[in-house]
Amino acid sequence: MSKWRKVNLVFEGIDTVTAVLLNNVPVGETDNMFRSYSFDITHVVQAVNILEVHFQSPVIYADQRSKVHTHYSVPPNCPPRVQDGECHVNFIRKAQCSFSWDWGPSFPTQGIWKDVRIEAYNICHLNYFTFTPIYDNNIQEWNLEIESSFDVSSSKPVLGQAIIAIPELKIQQTNSVELHHGERIVKLFVKIDKSVTIETWWPHGHGNQTGYNMTVLFKLDGGLSFEKSAKVYFRTVELIEEPIKGSRGLSFYFKINGLPIFLKGSNWIPADSFQDRVTSALLRLLLQSVVDANMNALRVWGGGIYEQDEFYELCDELGIMVWQDFMFACALYPTDQDFMDSVRAEVAYQVRRLKSHPSIITWSGNNENEAALVLNWYDIQSSHLSTYIDDYVTLYVKNIRRIVFEGDQTRPFITSSPTNGAKSTAEGWLSENPYDPNYGDIHFYDYVGDCWNWKIFPKARFVSEYGYQSWPSFSTLEKVSSKEDWSYESKFAHHRQHFTDGNYKMLHQAELHFKLPQSADQLRKFKDTIYLTQVMQAQCVKTETEFYRRSRSEIVYGEGHTMGALYWQLNDIWQAPSWSSLEYGGRWKMLHYFARHFFAPLLPVGFENEDVFFIYGVSDLHSDHKVMLTVRAHTWSSLEPVCSETTKPFVMKAGESALLYDKPVAELLRGCTNCTRQSCVVSFYLSTDRELLSPTNYHFLSSPKEAKGLQKANITATISQQGDTFVFHLKTSAVAPFVWLDVGSIPGRFSDNGFLMTEKTRTVFFYPWKPTSESELERSFHVTSLADIY
Repeated sequence: MSKWRKVNLVFEGIDTVTAVLLNNVPVGETDNMFRSYSFDITHVVQAVNILEVHFQSPVIYADQRSKVHTHYSVPPNCPPRVQDGECHVNFIRKAQCSFSWDWGPSFPTQGIWKDVRIEAYNICHLNYFTFTPIYDNNIQEWNLEIESSFDVSSSKPVLGQAIIAIPELKIQQTNSVELHHGERIVKLFVKIDKSVTIETWWPHGHGNQTGYNMTVLFKLDGGLSFEKSAKVYFRTVELIEEPIKGSRGLSFYFKINGLPIFLKGSNWIPADSFQDRVTSALLRLLLQSVVDANMNALRVWGGGIYEQDEFYELCDELGIMVWQDFMFACALYPTDQDFMDSVRAEVAYQVRRLKSHPSIITWSGNNENEAALVLNWYDIQSSHLSTYIDDYVTLYVKNIRRIVFEGDQTRPFITSSPTNGAKSTAEGWLSENPYDPNYGDIHFYDYVGDCWNWKIFPKARFVSEYGYQSWPSFSTLEKVSSKEDWSYESKFAHHRQHFTDGNYKMLHQAELHFKLPQSADQLRKFKDTIYLTQVMQAQCVKTETEFYRRSRSEIVYGEGHTMGALYWQLNDIWQAPSWSSLEYGGRWKMLHYFARHFFAPLLPVGFENEDVFFIYGVSDLHSDHKVMLTVRAHTWSSLEPVCSETTKPFVMKAGESALLYDKPVAELLRGCTNCTRQSCVVSFYLSTDRELLSPTNYHFLSSPKEAKGLQKANITATISQQGDTFVFHLKTSAVAPFVWLDVGSIPGRFSDNGFLMTEKTRTVFFYPWKPTSESELERSFHVTSLADIY
């Protein structure tokens, strides 16, 4: 090794603060988890080597950095006490949630979290390779820009050829290359013939995710060659902010390949506190669950990590649009020289690494820091505010934004989330009210108001965070708890809850519409309470999401044209109560099954206003469809509908929401024998003559706790196997709301769950994630419906 002209030691990722020694000689230091490091060890390397990495505690380092920042404080100092967290995380470039969050533990990891390697060469070395497909709108043709960085150790020029091949597009291009000593960037340009048909990449539900295999071969002097293979995808993205007739403010929506797309999805947090546990299988399971629930978008939230390459490759493959935050969240940050140097290297590295992925449709500077500053979350004296405003603009605009646009001009950059977008920019990057529903995106949370009342929700342009907590299933909790923990009032239940009064807030919201469990058996009561928190969460997020989806095509009292709904949050970092719809490990909560329905491409949405029942149709489809709406009512005490009506066929327009049906509730009830608000429930669906085109939706005419005639249903299942899938033939003795099928710790998901059962029989499929059997499923099977917990 020591005979090579140049030898580098490369860390792809190191967490976080270290001194690196080779043969007792210091060769470099690290202070940023989010970038790679390359150290020249040419003059230190020997025949036998000892490599040491000396770590400093991230907690102590963050505290020390805050103490040397003496001229003014950079809040917040510490997280809320309920989080049991560590302080000053904003002074260290590592996952901000590793010092604790309101849904996660304080596990300030340290270690070598990505690959380490040695590179040795005599002539030259390929440092990195990246590419960008660019659409020229003027002449309507695609081009491809390829950028490669070489480190040339040879003192003589290195000559050769770069051969680019994309066989499916009939591209075979050869360029001459001349490399001189030092760090050299080679830029190649491929013009794609207009006569060649290019299939574009589309988000899930809107088309195919077509990609093309490309190889770039550098054949250089002395028989040296470098070959890189990659998948190239072609798609355009635009963020549209323009005036809307009848509304003050500006629109805020994304066009993909020229088509306005409603973003349906959630927010992604790190899948584990310890990233080495995040396997390829776990990533695929979580991301497959995203598209299985009819989502097309995820926001990679700014308090975690820039995800591993495989995450983005899977998003490309599955058609999941990614809103990519930079890793700054819920804090103000220092802007001293060392910190800014580290951030600049981080941003340049991440943009270069990620920009070739079509799934990433926007960069965003931070999570909630514009709001934190403008709305003065940290009680900053007004006389000091200008210092923090200067720091904000320095960090996110003069540095991060500038570096993003230097490296990538193919997608938009948003300074913060939430933000007023163009309005924030015009107001010096900080808007008076970043939560203005008529501009940009908003985050919305309300745990006190009644979530069944759609009027509490903002008719905003784009809602990038909203949600309610629930507890994960007993089988998930059982793995990390013991018998004395199995109570809602236990130390365990309080220890795992990192949100102030979170356990109380769940019960408050549940109690508005449901009777709380009262079983004398402590374990039964705990399991019933877990079930009820999941019912509450699913119903709350359903009501809110359906409100956003039906608001896409209308302006009411100057507000509307909602074009995105990303609920908080998709996944969990540990086994605890949180806002997630997927539990730690990937198990589906009731909310995730509901999301499969409320994000369906064609959906009828029911709601009441002033005692009138309305149904909207919402379509994400690319073509108009001729459909009929069927509306039925059941009494709680009968499995036969007491009334049913079907509209004449009508056209549901592509990419729109529209009013389909309205009727005073009193008139609806008069047409249904023995129906009152308390004794009946309404269901409805869209269909053609031949097939059901939408999920069957439902509307409660009163709170279930006031339901008359609701009986305890005896629900049984006959289980059979069809290939790798298991079929559950269900029978019920009575109408049953929120039917929850549970197979304990057997991993897998059902085709539907948490549903309203209004027919005597129903068939549901179970898709196992590991091999299982009928007998194992029968032993583990348990079913709960709402009346069972009363």
